[in-house]
Amino acid sequence: MRIAIAGGHGQVARLLSRDLSARGDVPVALVRQLAHVDDVAADGAEAVVLDLERANALDVAEAIAGADAVVFAAGAGPGSGIARKDTVDRAAVALLADGAAHAGVRRYVLISSMGAGAPPPPGTDEVFAAYLVAKRAAEVDLRARDLDWTILRPGALTDERPTGAVRLDSSVPRGSVPRADVAAVLVALLHETRSAGLTLELVGGAVPVDAAVAAITTRTG
Repeated sequence: MRIAIAGGHGQVARLLSRDLSARGDVPVALVRQLAHVDDVAADGAEAVVLDLERANALDVAEAIAGADAVVFAAGAGPGSGIARKDTVDRAAVALLADGAAHAGVRRYVLISSMGAGAPPPPGTDEVFAAYLVAKRAAEVDLRARDLDWTILRPGALTDERPTGAVRLDSSVPRGSVPRADVAAVLVALLHETRSAGLTLELVGGAVPVDAAVAAITTRTG
């Protein structure tokens, strides 16, 4: 499979590129800066320089032409303000979907966030609340599109070593999960067509990744 990854220089995205490349897939890392090209190339990805905050749908379509799937792994990141939570975590998700439609790419996997399924609770930090609002809006928009989408909501991300075992379901208790295990789940979802149309939550657990994906897609597919 040829898989275009928006936010290709992010931590999860780079792990995903390495995993995809290792299994013989072709990751295409969409990066904002020319300075990131060598990094993602070292991960085994093809690099395309594209700023989703400045591009239009036709730019995106050109960048992902020939892909079998797209993954949205971008994010405004720590330290960004409320405005960029909207332009990246909502608007760029929609732009990638617009580009996918133009390019004829039906498969779309969105990395969202646990907590995006409901309005932020009272007292939530205003920037984090804006992030959750943006993620929620992005999910709503994606579900309304004629695409084979899957939404993955990881818990708190850590840099711990991967365990290869997770808890994956439509709803799971809050928890954390290593970024490397998120990447492994993304690979499995991308290669499981029955995951289309599912919104899944993910934390660390005891079930091997492939078995966890097989279980949820068998039950709901």
